[in-house]
Amino acid sequence: MSDTRILAGVHPVDLGDGVHAFFTTGAGGVSPAPWSTSGGGGGLNLGLNVSDDAARVAVNRSLAAERLGAPVAFATQVHGDVVLELGAAERALWAGRRPPGSAGEGDALVTSERGLGLGVLVADCVPVLLADPEARVVGVAHAGRKGVLAGVVHRALDALVARGADPARVRAAVGPAVCGRCYEVPAAMRDEVAAAVPEAFATTSDGTPGLDLPSGVVAQLAARGVVATRVERCTLEDPELFSHRRASAAGTTTGRQAGIVALR
Repeated sequence: MSDTRILAGVHPVDLGDGVHAFFTTGAGGVSPAPWSTSGGGGGLNLGLNVSDDAARVAVNRSLAAERLGAPVAFATQVHGDVVLELGAAERALWAGRRPPGSAGEGDALVTSERGLGLGVLVADCVPVLLADPEARVVGVAHAGRKGVLAGVVHRALDALVARGADPARVRAAVGPAVCGRCYEVPAAMRDEVAAAVPEAFATTSDGTPGLDLPSGVVAQLAARGVVATRVERCTLEDPELFSHRRASAAGTTTGRQAGIVALR
């Protein structure tokens, strides 16, 4: 889908009939600086582990849920490959105005429950949204460097297939993340990742070793027969998006945006 903003702070993506999916930006919430971006107004920080006030984060998550039209579940992400499978009980748990903090520890979520949103939090890592509209199953994955190496996208796809999905029907969206020209890493780290996922090999705009994790994720999906839509927005370069690397360079913290998906 083209880079249009139908709603403030939201980048929608098309994952098929009966599926609602979008990526949030840093705008449209109630958080002050440094949990806001240059877009003006309050920041839509959806992360609980970045020193923002928990009450503000709860409001921001409620705003995201209102835009989705369904409660949204988030996990405590640890850069691994654990998939949490959610259902009716979690939908009831998240249906309140002040949702609980976490569905558990993991880096991917999958559900066949209609009206339960799944969210993946990022501020440079790659957010991945997955859906098989025919099998009526959706999922999300958090793919940072460690997650790409661990194969978290493969584990999420495995969980979708276990619920009846066909990789040939699965539609995927790879959201905003730090790009290869900006993600500088030690040469040994680049070599380690590229040995497992050659498409992640990159050289930065300064000519130093880098990683292109979005391209790596797209390649992992393609290896399973899944064609992905990639949102070509770099979190470090785009001031409307949260970036951990940009904030760290400035000696501060920042918020977390999200990829969100649900069965209508």
